[in-house]
Amino acid sequence: MIKSKFALIASVILLGICMYLYFPFPNNVMLEARSTFMSFPIRNQDGYISLGIIGSVLFVIAMILLVNGMKKYHFRTIIIVLIVYGLLPNLLISIYQETLASGITAISYDGNGKCNFESVSQDLLNGECNFVLHNRSNEDVSFELEFMDSLFMEDEVRMESLMNLAGPYSITIEANRKKSIHLKKLLELSDVPKHIEEGTSSDIHFKLMAGGTARTL
Repeated sequence: MIKSKFALIASVILLGICMYLYFPFPNNVMLEARSTFMSFPIRNQDGYISLGIIGSVLFVIAMILLVNGMKKYHFRTIIIVLIVYGLLPNLLISIYQETLASGITAISYDGNGKCNFESVSQDLLNGECNFVLHNRSNEDVSFELEFMDSLFMEDEVRMESLMNLAGPYSITIEANRKKSIHLKKLLELSDVPKHIEEGTSSDIHFKLMAGGTARTL
């Protein structure tokens, strides 16, 4: 079944390097990506990302070595490796957060948050956001939350960050608890030069801040 131990060991080492290059913790490493390959951001608003391209090449080489190291079951092995490679980071993060993490490093977010903005008048918007955060540690965690705009908005038009006009938002999540967070604010926009008139956004992102540290989720 094994044709070359050297090729298999080299493949595992390269896959480990690839995972390390853009491990999705403590920050969301894909937040600014406009083009991606596997776990690598290839291009953002500033152009192509050299490290992401290098990681993608190393990943392809690792797959080639994996195939060369096996006598048979090539397709099956590749599928299994891809599944493990995709699931392992989240598993490792969950284990770390439930055992060693403290403070905002123990907070996880499923990425399914949504915001909705409705026009009240020319300079007034109703902003409403809903999302779920999970404190995986054994201690209560308190932090401030700041909304971040999507990088796909054209001409730096503000959307989600408009919610910060009514901030800061101080949040406490009890130990080992999920918390559904619902924020609804009337936003006064007379001093905001570029902003949406109304709209809905999903997969929202934000920054958590506590004790001089910050995380982007």
